[in-house]
Amino acid sequence: MHEPSSEGHAQTIEFPRETEGLPDARPTEIVELADGAEFELEIVPVKKRIGDATVRMLAYNGSVPGPTLKVPQGATITVHVTNHGDLDATVHWHGLRLENRYDGTHDTQAPIPVGESFTYQVQVPDPGAFWYHPHIREDYGQEMGLYGNILAIPSEPDQWPPANRELLLTLDDILIEGGQIAAFSESETTHVAMGRFGNVMLVAGEPDLALEAKRGEVVRFYFTNTANTRVFNVTLPGAQMKLVGADAGHYEREELVDEVLLAPSERVVVDVLFPDAGELELQHKTPEHTYRLASIAVVDEQPEQSFADDFPSLRTNRDMVELREHIEPFFKTPPDKSLSFSAAMEMGVPEGVEVLYVCPMHPEVVSEEPGSCPKCGMKLLAQAAEETTYVCPMHPEVTSDKPDRCPKCGMKLLPESVVAAGAGHGHEHHHGHEHHGEHGHHGDEHEGHGHHGPEHDASAQEEHGGHGHHGHHGHGDHQHGEPDHAHDAAQGIEWEDDMVEVNRMTTPANMRWKLVDRDTGAENAQIDWTFRVGDQVKLRLVNEMDSDHPMPHPFHVHGAGRFLILARDDVVEPNLVWKDTVLVRTGETVDILLDVTNPGRWMAHCHIAEHHESGMMFSFNVEP
Repeated sequence: MHEPSSEGHAQTIEFPRETEGLPDARPTEIVELADGAEFELEIVPVKKRIGDATVRMLAYNGSVPGPTLKVPQGATITVHVTNHGDLDATVHWHGLRLENRYDGTHDTQAPIPVGESFTYQVQVPDPGAFWYHPHIREDYGQEMGLYGNILAIPSEPDQWPPANRELLLTLDDILIEGGQIAAFSESETTHVAMGRFGNVMLVAGEPDLALEAKRGEVVRFYFTNTANTRVFNVTLPGAQMKLVGADAGHYEREELVDEVLLAPSERVVVDVLFPDAGELELQHKTPEHTYRLASIAVVDEQPEQSFADDFPSLRTNRDMVELREHIEPFFKTPPDKSLSFSAAMEMGVPEGVEVLYVCPMHPEVVSEEPGSCPKCGMKLLAQAAEETTYVCPMHPEVTSDKPDRCPKCGMKLLPESVVAAGAGHGHEHHHGHEHHGEHGHHGDEHEGHGHHGPEHDASAQEEHGGHGHHGHHGHGDHQHGEPDHAHDAAQGIEWEDDMVEVNRMTTPANMRWKLVDRDTGAENAQIDWTFRVGDQVKLRLVNEMDSDHPMPHPFHVHGAGRFLILARDDVVEPNLVWKDTVLVRTGETVDILLDVTNPGRWMAHCHIAEHHESGMMFSFNVEP
């Protein structure tokens, strides 16, 4: 059905990218569903305009994002899903503690073949923002546009502070090359090392989203990170932000914040007061970049009812205070189970020649012996030693006998053997922003594609270091006896793809991500855990620095229960909230308390889509 790739391996079959004959993507619909309601959800290909590019995407009911479903807390709805996409499908109802057989994984249902349907009973027991997405080739489906929100309307009228209105926004990035979404292989996942970073930012599916607000209005924003791997740090200069909730409920204490951090699959609930008229920007701010996500025009017109005077009031939520008292003993008890996160990278060694070992992220780091990079902890990759030539992957005419930077684009020069291996894999993958602000614009080939190029802010590093990342409370400086390295400087987060050519040629065959039971040594699918309904299980999550590629991981637990973050690096979490995903930064140890409520077989995994697809997951049993 699909032609072999014209580049790279002759046998590589790619998913379709043609747009001829496809309907245009439609606007996202907001659908209010009462308890017992039924809804039809269809997976279909569409064409969508993104900047100057018209690309083929997949959509739920023809829109990217799919329909926003507003459902009362405690309700159950019936969703009939029909698959007219490119491959077998399931729909996972992320964060919802529903009946196990409707969780939407291989463990719980037979995949939905193309042309077939499946009916889900979707329960919504908790308040907040949730979302739905594929759980087969998640790396492909999510990148192509298969995601949508569910808003659980609280049964308690004072769950949230007063606001004039609510707005749900998905945060995403997408990789566009040559006017198309960068190709995907049908047979294997690529970009397994760091995940597939995009070069176009999408908010609510749009590269140039324009919003409006009134002076003095309070708007509740529900942010959902639907990206494959990118961590978003959201800020809104000129407005006032109040953190009120996260994945599955409200915080113990509301906080005024300057920014909120979301790892892939996390949600954050923030109330925003717009005190003055003017033009504002919603931004994603990293230590070395500032990206425009959306524009907000604040008109000089007041809302019918003003909550501006109430906004500075920071509530303490009694249910969460009482919960802290209840779980107090768990802060000091040893964990019931421990998981470590690590990677094994096998890129091969040239035969019959002397070799040197080079860091793909820091090519100036060269060793005669195998080892790890002292700057980032990554495994050094082998290459032929004689007459090493360094070349720019974006401008191959630029060469050097030293690991310098390209004078044309500022990109790090990589060993010629590494670039050649990447080129042999096919699929050009030029981000134009992959090197932490070394050039404050996207490459020329991407100009006009609406990706809100990074505006390098020299003060960003200093400013960033002064704020805690709310939702993660700033625990980014992890010593663990390790030397200072780049991950610490970036707060234990990979903000960009710093090794583009190596990353794109990593697959599950040469890069294996592992969750390891530290008590038994069992890895990924071999992990065998059993709990009972009513258990409260303390899990310790250890992100190993002794790994071939240390990097952060968003750890997600399916609907067996929800959990609380107890501590980070032995520092007690100061503000409790119910979660289903936690970002474990590089070198960090996080303790969580899983409240087990639902029987069945449930999955836990890293929510970087490429890590999940490469096997960084396991399933556990919950007995009634």
